[in-house]
Amino acid sequence: MRLMIHADSYRRLRDEITAAAPDAELVLVDPDGTIRAGGGEVLDPTDARPQVAWANADVFLGPAARPYLTAALKSPDLQWVQSGAAGVDDPVFRQIIDKGARLTTSHGQALGIADYVLWGVLDHFQKGPERRAAQQRGEWAKRPFREIAGSRWTLVGFGAIGQAVAARAKAFGARVTGLKRSAAPHPAADLVAPMAQVLKHLSDADVVVLCCPLSAETRHIADAGFFAAMKPGSVLVNVGRGGLVDEPALLAALDRGAPEHAVLDVFEVEPLPADSPFWRHPRVNLNAHASGITEGMAARNDQIFLENLKRYAAGEPLLHEADPADVRAGAGTGQTGV
Repeated sequence: MRLMIHADSYRRLRDEITAAAPDAELVLVDPDGTIRAGGGEVLDPTDARPQVAWANADVFLGPAARPYLTAALKSPDLQWVQSGAAGVDDPVFRQIIDKGARLTTSHGQALGIADYVLWGVLDHFQKGPERRAAQQRGEWAKRPFREIAGSRWTLVGFGAIGQAVAARAKAFGARVTGLKRSAAPHPAADLVAPMAQVLKHLSDADVVVLCCPLSAETRHIADAGFFAAMKPGSVLVNVGRGGLVDEPALLAALDRGAPEHAVLDVFEVEPLPADSPFWRHPRVNLNAHASGITEGMAARNDQIFLENLKRYAAGEPLLHEADPADVRAGAGTGQTGV
């Protein structure tokens, strides 16, 4: 096989790649986007002709992204792309599928995202901003706070991220409802219900977490009707995609107090424009689409890639293979990201 990989990734994984696919012919992409054959010869993107590509954070978060993706999409031999992202809504993924190549995704970011969700909820429940302001003023004041124990959480989407959030929330004593297309029971949730019942499970939820993929069906799932069904004092967390939320409707709902607070990692337009009201909204805690970027993410995603590389070389089924129908349904609705 002819494997295209970022040079930094290859240096990190050289021995493991050799063990998983000893016959692999390498195409290395330098951090500046220069593409080289295994022997060092510089290649034009159209001459790289990879069969397999590992498109991870080393690729997406630097200047190598454009020549790397050009080389992959121009390759007449492309058979499989391992993505370092969990979502499949970026248009490039449809182009990969339309070429007839297989696409697999990564879930190494799920643990970090789940930690971020718990942090955001705890910070609000425990009045973190008020405490920090009091500390700056030198004010000794006792502030009672809400407990997670006994709270009700509705997770809109119950894949790797939703399940990781559920495990953490339940460890604090929360009651968890997971919503997904298939309502099969899961040990991480007290109840798993069909996504179609989302409005039914909002009215008693103290915390609502959006962690589902973005598609034509889920775009603006959190709209005015969604927020009208949420109870006063509740918290909305969005770690899925910005397009899941009707942002003007959310701003209006925050002003009414249902939800009382929003923890937002993603937005419809990214980077978030400087004039966005979310920047300075008193009931919003925001992040720059980075909740999954932790020191452990790369290592976990590397292990998924290496396992799939071994399986690919042996002709075995791949882990986390995307359904082409889902890719086509979501194409063009969001941003590439973790």
